[in-house]
Amino acid sequence: MFKGRSLVIATMHSKEQVIAPILEKELGVHCIVPNNFNTDALGTFSGEIARKNDPISTAIEKCKAAMAITNCDLGIASEGSFGNHPSIFFSAADDEFLVFIDLKNKLEIVERNLSLNTNFASEQITNQTDLNIFAKKVQFPSHGILLKNKEQNPDLIYKNIVSTTDLENAFIEITKQQPAVFAETDMRAMRNPTRMSVIQEAAFKLVKKINSSCSKCHTPGFEVVEIIRGLPCKNCNRPTRGATMELFKCKKCTFETAIKIINNKQYEDPMCCDFCNP
Repeated sequence: MFKGRSLVIATMHSKEQVIAPILEKELGVHCIVPNNFNTDALGTFSGEIARKNDPISTAIEKCKAAMAITNCDLGIASEGSFGNHPSIFFSAADDEFLVFIDLKNKLEIVERNLSLNTNFASEQITNQTDLNIFAKKVQFPSHGILLKNKEQNPDLIYKNIVSTTDLENAFIEITKQQPAVFAETDMRAMRNPTRMSVIQEAAFKLVKKINSSCSKCHTPGFEVVEIIRGLPCKNCNRPTRGATMELFKCKKCTFETAIKIINNKQYEDPMCCDFCNP
């Protein structure tokens, strides 16, 4: 279905470095990147332009824009968000979405990779010593840093800081006008190897989903839509929240089937039982 076709990767931040090799090997496509493509118009991590829509809608818009300007009917785009993990509180997380669109076959497949693997951090800083401590903590200079005069809607911002000298000079320039700077990790993919690795993981997951075909109509993207729970407790044999099966559903023909989770786990630990351990 995809072999030999051109696929555009909607990016201006070098994401093709980790996405293209996976798609070309696993799907047989030829990846291209649009020239002078401005994804910043849809929102920036540095705060100058706020993202107006949710991550998936933004990725779809980004993907379709790249497909239009390259006249390509196959495309992929990613969109990331950073902040506290939704269930592991007080831990930072990288939430990446990849959207794969095939206009020819009317396919739209989405994959998510929620990861604790991130250096995402920010801090208000008033002196060079604290700035150096922050830089070391966020793995600078292999990972970029942004310096701004304020957190939201900054009037002055320094990007592409790639050396200690650049960092010191930017700090001096901002503190000429005010007593403190706002430092944060540069989360653009080309300045953040850790984020790039999370995008790479998302690409592997996406390809796995694309290669999962509906057993009835053979459409790619046969995906898990629900986890069926009720694994019996080893102590009382009552159903627990432990997973037993995955419910797969086809987006095209809506065929669905439940498949048993193969993990050699027949019972749940009583510690996870709401009756034995309320």
